Amino acid sequence: MNVRALPAELIRRKRDGVTLTDADIAGLVAGIADGSMSEGQVAAFAMAVYFRGMSSVECAALTRAMARSGTALDWSTRDLGGPVLDKHSTGGVGDKVSLILAPVVAACGGFVPMISGRGLGHTGGTLDKLASIPGYDTSPGLDRFRAAVATVGCAIVGPTAEIAPADRRLYAIRDVTATVDSIPLITASILSKKLAEGLDALVIDVKVGSGALLPSLDSATGLADSLRAVSEDAGLRTGVVMTDMAQVLGRHVGNALEVAEAIELLTGSGGDRRLSEVTRTLASELLVLGGLAGDRSKAAALVERALASGAAAEHFARMVATLGGPEDLLERPDRYLPRAPVERPVLPERPGVVARVDARSLGLAVVGLGGGRRRADDIIDQAVGLSHVCGIGERVSADRPLAVIHARSLSDAESAASAVRSAVSVEHDAPPVGSPVIRRLSASS
Repeated sequence: MNVRALPAELIRRKRDGVTLTDADIAGLVAGIADGSMSEGQVAAFAMAVYFRGMSSVECAALTRAMARSGTALDWSTRDLGGPVLDKHSTGGVGDKVSLILAPVVAACGGFVPMISGRGLGHTGGTLDKLASIPGYDTSPGLDRFRAAVATVGCAIVGPTAEIAPADRRLYAIRDVTATVDSIPLITASILSKKLAEGLDALVIDVKVGSGALLPSLDSATGLADSLRAVSEDAGLRTGVVMTDMAQVLGRHVGNALEVAEAIELLTGSGGDRRLSEVTRTLASELLVLGGLAGDRSKAAALVERALASGAAAEHFARMVATLGGPEDLLERPDRYLPRAPVERPVLPERPGVVARVDARSLGLAVVGLGGGRRRADDIIDQAVGLSHVCGIGERVSADRPLAVIHARSLSDAESAASAVRSAVSVEHDAPPVGSPVIRRLSASS
C-alpha cells in the first residue's frame, strides 16, 4: 500500500484511535515535509493526535521520522574541542533564557548549535526576539550556521529548510489550530530538531504554571516523562528541569524588550533574580551533562565566572556580529533595538501587594499589541510589549505601576492596560515566593 497516497485514510485511523505503524507515520511525515499533504490535512492530523494521543512507540517513531525529514548535522568532521550541547524550553511568558544560556555555555567550553522556534500561542519565541536585532540572520544556510558554531561557540537560528523541515511546517500549523499543548506533538517537535543537531547532551526546561503551554503539574510531569523516554530511546543524554511559569520570567515581555533585558543580565547592568536563577540552573545542569563540570557546584562556579568576567557577553556579541547583526549591540542597544512610540504605565486600582499573576493573559496582551501571532502568516511588531512587570510579593502603588506598556497607539495601550489590570491581583498580603526551580529529573544515561 502506498501510504503517502492515502493521508486522509491515515488521519481517519488516528482519529478513530488506531495505533499507527512506523511506516504509517513515516508516510505522513514525508507528506508534511514535501507538501503533498495539504495544510488542512496537516491540521487534521495534529487535531487527531491532540484528542487521541500517541503511544510512546508512536511518539518515538514520529520523532525519528521528523528528525530524518531533512539533514542531520555531523560534528565529528570538525575538531571542535568540546561537547555539542543545547537547551530547550517548552515556552513561557518573558522567557529569554536561551539568549543568555547559549553564550554562557560557549564561554565554558561547550558548542551550542541552538535551533529555536517562533512564538506559539501566548508564549514568545526565541527566534522572534532575535529578529528584532537589525541584520541578524535567523535563517542562515547550513555552512554559515556550522561556521558560526565552530568559530564563536554558539549560534541561535531558526529551523532551516534542511533541518527537520516536517517540524517547521507542523510547528507553524499547530500555532493557529489550538493543538500547541499536545504532549506527543511537543515531544516530537522538540526532540526531532535536537536529534538533527547532532548533540552530545541536552537540557530541557519544562514550564509549569499559568503562562506555560501545559499549566498543571500533572500535565507538565507527563511531558517531562515523555521527553525523557523518547530521548532515551534515541540515545541522547537529556536532563529535565521543571521551572515555575506562574508569573512572568524576568521583567520584560516583548521581543526587543526581552533582548534588552538579556543584554542587561549578560553585561551585569541589571538582572531579575528569578531569570538569573533559572538561567544559572539550566546552564549548570548542561555543563554537567556535557562533562564540562564534575558536579553542579563546580558547574555553578563556571557559570558565575563566565558572567562576571564578561566572557559570556563577549560570546553573545560575537554571535550577533557573525550572523549579520551590529558589532556594538551590547554597547548601544538603544540605537538598534526598535522602540514603540507610546509608553504608558499601568497603575493599580489600589495600592497593595501583587498576590497572583495570570501570566497567560499577560502573554495574550502582548499578542494583542501585535507582539505575537494570531495567524501563522502574521507579521510581528518587534517593539511592542510590557516592561517593568511586577512579580508576586512586590508592592505596587501610584509610584510603582503594575507594568509599563509599549504600544503603537493610545487605543492599543488602553486595551492592554485593561488586560494587565485583569491579569494581576493586588491584595494586602501575598504568599511567600519560593524558588522558580521546582524539580530536577535525572538524565538518561
